[in-house]
Amino acid sequence: MDNYSTIAAISTPLGKGGIGIIKISGQQAIPIAASIFRKSKAQKNASDPQQMFFESHRLYYGHIVDPENGSVVDEVLLAVMKAPRSYTREDVVEINSHSGAVVLTRILELVLKMGARLAEPGEFTKRAFLNGRIDLTQAEGVIDIINAKTEKSLKVAGSQLKGDVGRAIGAVRDSLLGILAEMEATIDFPEEVNEKPPGDFCVKLLQKEVIEPLESLLAGYRAGRLYREGLRLAVVGRPNVGKSSLVNRMLQKDRIIVTDIPGTTRDLIEEAVDIHGIPAVIADTAGLHQTNDPVETIGIQKTKEYVRTCDLVLFMVDATKPITEQDDFVYRTVQEQRTILVINKWDLVSRNFYYPVPDRWHMPRIKTSALYNQGISELKDLIARDFIGNGSAGDHNGVVPNLRHKQNIEQSIHAVQSALNGLRNNQSEELIVIDLKEAVRALDEILGLSASEEIIDQIFSRFCIGK
Repeated sequence: MDNYSTIAAISTPLGKGGIGIIKISGQQAIPIAASIFRKSKAQKNASDPQQMFFESHRLYYGHIVDPENGSVVDEVLLAVMKAPRSYTREDVVEINSHSGAVVLTRILELVLKMGARLAEPGEFTKRAFLNGRIDLTQAEGVIDIINAKTEKSLKVAGSQLKGDVGRAIGAVRDSLLGILAEMEATIDFPEEVNEKPPGDFCVKLLQKEVIEPLESLLAGYRAGRLYREGLRLAVVGRPNVGKSSLVNRMLQKDRIIVTDIPGTTRDLIEEAVDIHGIPAVIADTAGLHQTNDPVETIGIQKTKEYVRTCDLVLFMVDATKPITEQDDFVYRTVQEQRTILVINKWDLVSRNFYYPVPDRWHMPRIKTSALYNQGISELKDLIARDFIGNGSAGDHNGVVPNLRHKQNIEQSIHAVQSALNGLRNNQSEELIVIDLKEAVRALDEILGLSASEEIIDQIFSRFCIGK
């Protein structure tokens, strides 16, 4: 990828709308824009016949014109942001036109014809990273904001974009570098160092300023990952226990047909749902039972396959009927999965009714009435607690929502633990320094200070073109 050429792309989704944006970044961004843009008469400057003068951070009204024949393509606003005060720290021009596939494509074609090249996915943000405007964690926060599905997942991504993760990692890195510098000084210039830092002091410093902050970051990983990636839930049970009604209540809309006829649902139906800020996909499934019906058999097989890959099973039974052989068949199907037992139709039994379940059914349980919307909020509470405990992403300073970050933090902790063992056992300082350098390297990779080109390319390949 050529990081010095001028790039351009449509930065808004194609389709009918009020505004569409074509973004240009690079040394030739302003000359290219000037070659196809004609300012309004009120903004023309007699001393600037070629209209090349633009003030930074100002909007200009005018028209995009085909320079070959002078035909007007669209009425636009031109936003000019000169380096380094721009998203990429390069000269950036944004052409705000009317939104429509034909007009946006036509303007982009003119921009490319005048010397820009089409940007690759994520290339604008990659340039922001390469030019030092953001670190790699902030770049990953950009794509997480774009993909956020709930308010809480947006909050986690926004925290990352603000640099909370990067600052937390950077503070630990600075502490490591300080300790490392002192140890290297005692090795390289022993005659010039009056006192060697005592081993127990280094142990306490590493524990307090490195191990504890890194472990605190890891403590938020589970919640952060859930807010970022979400959950897959499957509602299973024998026919006619109220699975579809429960899904409708979870969605707060009548998405799935509900009847008293067993076997109404014969295929998987997936819908997105917000569970206390956790983005989730919940699947209504075909009733699990033994059947010779070929259509039902296909639906049941799909249910079994989905159960094997989902994060949580909501196993539903009917409170008005004792556990049946069909219920036990369902239990045997889901027993290896993380499961919550949902005892439905509780509105049809007395308040003090006790519903006996087999002793071997070791799983959390909850009573619901999908018909009257009872127990649904409590079920959501239980799901959230089951995955993130009583905390939330907001309880952690710099949540780590990313597996790449988690693995590198674990590598850094492992290296520091090795250094601590060396200090406690009076090991050679040269060997301890090697461990500390490995700990710094792992943190550098998170921030992008030493990340390989392959990792960087992989991260930005997840972006859309135009961002």
